[in-house]
Amino acid sequence: MESGVILWADDEIDLLKPHILFLRDKGYEVLTTNNGDEAIDLLKTRPFDIVFLDENMPGLSGIETLSLIKKSYPNLPVIMITKSEEEHIMEDAIGSSISDYLIKPVNPKQILLSVKKNLDNKRLISEKTTHAYQQQFRNIGMEISGRLNHSEWTEVYKNLVFWELGLEKSQDAGIVEVMLQQKDEANQVFCKFVENNYLDWVNGRSNDKPVQSHTLMKEKVFPLITNGQPLFMILIDNMRYDQWKILQPIFEQYYRVERDEMYYSILPTTTQYARNTLFAGLLPSEIEKKYPKYWVNEDEEGTKNQFEGELLGEQMKRFGKDVKYSYTKILNLTAGRKLVETLPNLMGNKFNVIVYNFVDMLSHARTEMEVIRELADDEPAYRSLTLSWFEHSPLLDIIKFLSDKKVNIVLTTDHGSVRVNNPVKVIGDRNTNTNLRYKIGRSLNYDKKEVFEIKNPVDALLPRSTMSSSFIFCRRDEFFAYPNNYNYYVNYYRNTFQHGGLSMEEMMVPVIYLKAK
Repeated sequence: MESGVILWADDEIDLLKPHILFLRDKGYEVLTTNNGDEAIDLLKTRPFDIVFLDENMPGLSGIETLSLIKKSYPNLPVIMITKSEEEHIMEDAIGSSISDYLIKPVNPKQILLSVKKNLDNKRLISEKTTHAYQQQFRNIGMEISGRLNHSEWTEVYKNLVFWELGLEKSQDAGIVEVMLQQKDEANQVFCKFVENNYLDWVNGRSNDKPVQSHTLMKEKVFPLITNGQPLFMILIDNMRYDQWKILQPIFEQYYRVERDEMYYSILPTTTQYARNTLFAGLLPSEIEKKYPKYWVNEDEEGTKNQFEGELLGEQMKRFGKDVKYSYTKILNLTAGRKLVETLPNLMGNKFNVIVYNFVDMLSHARTEMEVIRELADDEPAYRSLTLSWFEHSPLLDIIKFLSDKKVNIVLTTDHGSVRVNNPVKVIGDRNTNTNLRYKIGRSLNYDKKEVFEIKNPVDALLPRSTMSSSFIFCRRDEFFAYPNNYNYYVNYYRNTFQHGGLSMEEMMVPVIYLKAK
């Protein structure tokens, strides 16, 4: 049996007795009135779950009653029922935040459907999603255990994100745990796949290599630069695919998603390596060799990404993109607001790049600030905080402006992040870098089984600051911890979002093509 308390206000309420008996038979409690004034009084006497409201009543009209209800009970679902099909009445009702709109004559099943849609939709969607995932669980498991290529892996990851987002509000905690375990299993197999293929990819020895950081502009962006409207490329630093999916509905108010694709970030999956590589169109050791003044090594002083605009310019020259362009990096709210004001000045360029640095700051702040940890305690909360930022950021104003100008956008990122939980012990000297997901150094001490090791950085086209330096990377949800002060270190960094290593979340990142509506 269903449950819920319904208030039904209609000046012909006696004629609706069969409908009311039908609802009561289904387990709903129904209270009735034939006017708006009494409906308002009844709402003060007890809680109601939903209101059915006739549009045409003597005294207070349905629209007037609706307005009063919403002032006092803004979240109470109200279903408007009317004989009229006049458009202005529908618009008035919809503008007053009704939950549904029915035209008389209505039948009992219509009423029941509307009740279920508004009272039980979350439960029904949760049950349906849970059942659907249970049916798909075996298929996903078989895919993971197969010999997947790079494009098949992106489809598996997209599928897992789809179920993760679909199940995050599920009332069945058990099925959510099963899904997260399956995602972790996928990450284990994905890491082996990357380790077996990565050196072949970056050295051009594989016929089945993905688009990576250093080929993204050439393969996915430069072909879109034309003599027509300007093209904007917006790079949101450290944006994972699941974060894009929760932002997508807002983008779709202004843009049509033409292609939803992914590319693979290089290792280390950090801004210094991945983003410099993206804008240079070259791998790190190639940048160091070809443009030494634009590359800052780990052990050198100075900002590691201060020459991205120059590297972009050099890459455009190499590929014959002789067009007017701009590069803008947004590091704070003030800079974002200033860019909104100056956007008209960029419309004369054929290509404009905007790097927006909020999500990366959010992940760092979550590690360092207790209040942010509490606001983003888990994956759904972290996504929610990303969404809240975007809804109130200058970046949304930028999107609206570009949509009005019918300007197309390539939306992407440089790498993602992963929530870490499991420590891996490592010993290094004082010159070892501080990143929790990868280490570079001369005298690293570690268990080879616990890391992905690149003994000779040259093999991966990574800079080698000393002759004996090597790179090691964490997999899945692991992070490096030093034996001294081990417990404090582990407790501080566990359940934080980090990047630099191997995982689906860090390496497979979105590149989205948006066409203005």
